[in-house]
Amino acid sequence: MQAAQSCSCGIDVHAHVIPGEFPKYLGHVVPSGWPSMAPAHECHRHVMIDGKNYRTVSDKCWTTSRRLADFPDMGLSLQAISPMPELLSYWMQPADGAQLVRFLNEQIATMVHESGGQLVGMGAVPLQDVALAIDELHYMKSALGLQGVEIGSNINGVVMGDPKFDPFFEACVALDMPVFVHALRPTGMDRLLGPAPLQQVLAYPTDVGLAAASVLTGNLLTRYPTLRLAFSHGGGTLAMLLPRLQQAMSVFPALKDSVLRPPTEQARELYYDTLVFDAPTLRHLVQTFGASQLMMGTDYPFNFHDHQPVARIQDAGFDAAVVDQLTHANARRFFGLAA
Repeated sequence: MQAAQSCSCGIDVHAHVIPGEFPKYLGHVVPSGWPSMAPAHECHRHVMIDGKNYRTVSDKCWTTSRRLADFPDMGLSLQAISPMPELLSYWMQPADGAQLVRFLNEQIATMVHESGGQLVGMGAVPLQDVALAIDELHYMKSALGLQGVEIGSNINGVVMGDPKFDPFFEACVALDMPVFVHALRPTGMDRLLGPAPLQQVLAYPTDVGLAAASVLTGNLLTRYPTLRLAFSHGGGTLAMLLPRLQQAMSVFPALKDSVLRPPTEQARELYYDTLVFDAPTLRHLVQTFGASQLMMGTDYPFNFHDHQPVARIQDAGFDAAVVDQLTHANARRFFGLAA
């Protein structure tokens, strides 16, 4: 374990940013959901949304030096940063959402610049309006130099595999911008029994799995075979759904006619992070999706994150070549980074 820590070779593809302050709304009436920050204890602040504390977070969310200070203990060389998913703000009016994500993207670009090459930026787009989302994608790439984009697992309840989003994914291919998919306002919340954190614990993986399944059943990769898509939380429930989906292809004629390529084949062309907190599950993901498709993810700097990601992968019993793939090589290919 100590050797893995000292090499600092890992690339974390799943880490979030929240700015220390949010801008004032530029219009006349502040829209519902517009975030603000309030003081908390020590180096923490409350993320306030509609007058309620959405989450209490530390200054590691916005202070680049504090973030980089944790790299040695985590075994990291690089980290891809993206907005806290709730800030994607698809439920706002398009112009309002565009204003907020522009601020977020510029904050991310600033942190990337401050990092001296240790951070990679993934921005956000107002995907509630596809044309505006494409405009912001161009700005992120050309003006800010960001290297990827984060989207939610659903856009106001519409699954990401819906053809209405095809122009956006076509633009991602044209601009060579990989896409990281994170759970957002998941379905099934009415079926959970227990406290609010169960949304992150149980509902997030469910929504991610359904989002990934929509890519397979919606033939998105058939239309855009070079699109690079990565799914958070190990692809959620997809690995368990996949055998059922594949078997159903030989049972239901309508499904066989509508899904143009075998789901298991398509699933091995997607990327997934390793954030599953369990060695047998991680080994199952490698067996199901292939060692070439898993990338290290932590959910840093939130409380529910993997503090020792490199060591966790090493302890899963993979050989050295697979460890290299999962800890850094696959992420370099996903982002188009030099070895």
